[in-house]
This record gives sequence, structure tokens and C-alpha cells, in this order.
Amino acid sequence: MEFIAQSLEDVLATLRPLVVEWQDDTARRVIAEIEALPVKSSYTVSDLKRFLDILIERLRSGRGSAISGQRRGRSVEDFVEAIVRKVFGNGYAVRCKFTTGQRNKTAKCDIAIPSKSAPRILIEAKGYGATGSKMTDIIGDIEKIIAAKRGDTNFLFFTDGLTWNDRKSDFRKIIEYQNAGDITRIYTHALADRFEADLRQLKSEHGL
Repeated sequence: MEFIAQSLEDVLATLRPLVVEWQDDTARRVIAEIEALPVKSSYTVSDLKRFLDILIERLRSGRGSAISGQRRGRSVEDFVEAIVRKVFGNGYAVRCKFTTGQRNKTAKCDIAIPSKSAPRILIEAKGYGATGSKMTDIIGDIEKIIAAKRGDTNFLFFTDGLTWNDRKSDFRKIIEYQNAGDITRIYTHALADRFEADLRQLKSEHGL
């Protein structure tokens, strides 16, 4: 697979917002109950108590933003896995700790192909829609994978989300790892066709 040094500007230009359904069953029920409340010119203490009870139920079940964040990250992982399955069938491991014998180190990754015990291709997939510490955490995760993988193992990073525009310093570090050859290539949803084509080429190169 040909090495191409990617630039921060080029990758940022392919980013797109990650939109997911934030409402779970409890949220939908709570919203329906609020919408069903009668409209009055004035409200009694009993009315307010009922309204608060509905809101408390929602708070106890978890915030919509938290649900959205979890689904946003998983939606990217699921998207990537669907392409991997299309190319490799069932010949891969997901959300695992891989081992390669490289300095007796192991690390976690989202996908190891063809297996976690002898991976030739490693993939980390992360989507972000809000700023937070987890965006900085990915740098540490990437560094652990780089430190543990064999030199002849391809490491692909798939991400998306406009929030990277606000965390360019973190993304620049990832680009630097790619330019140094530690990450084979970086992909976004806009580069999904390139991702599939590269997987097929790597499949042939590794004889998988």
C-alpha cells in the first residue's frame, strides 16, 4: 500500500457532523407526558409537582446528551465494522486486546484483523460531537497501539465529527504519527470508499 503523507488541512476538510438519535424510550415517554399536560392560565402546586416528577424521572434515567455521545461513538465503530465485514467476512476480532510479541506489550483496539493474537491490520474508530477529555484520551490510546504493534502491522485510524476543528492541536499529533509512518492512513466518512479500497489492497498484500 502506497504511503501518502496526509495534511491536517486536507483531513479536517473531510469532517462532517455526527448526528444520532438522542432519545431513548424513557425520553420519548417523558416528552409525550409533558406535551400532554393541559395548557392553563395558571398552575397549582399539584400541577408543578407532576411536572417535576416527570423531569426527575428523566434525570434519573440518564441525560440525552450522554446517550447521544455514546451512540455517536458507537455509530462510527459500527460503520467501520460493516466495511471490515464486507471485505474480510468474519475474519477479525472487535474491541479486543491484541498481542504481537513486540516487546511483550499488548494494547486495546477496536478491530484486529485477522485475529487479536496475530493481527496484520489494526483499526481504531472514534467519532466525536462534543469537546471533552475523551478527545485527548485517544492520543494515549493511539500511542499504546503504536508501541505494542509490530512494525509490519498496518494501523488505520477512522474518525469524524466537526469538534476536531476545535481540537486541532490533538489532531495535529495524530497527523504527525501518520506522517512518521506509525499510522498507515487516517479516514473519515467522506473517505469511506478509499478505506474499503485500502482494506482490499491490504488483504491481498497480507494474504488474508
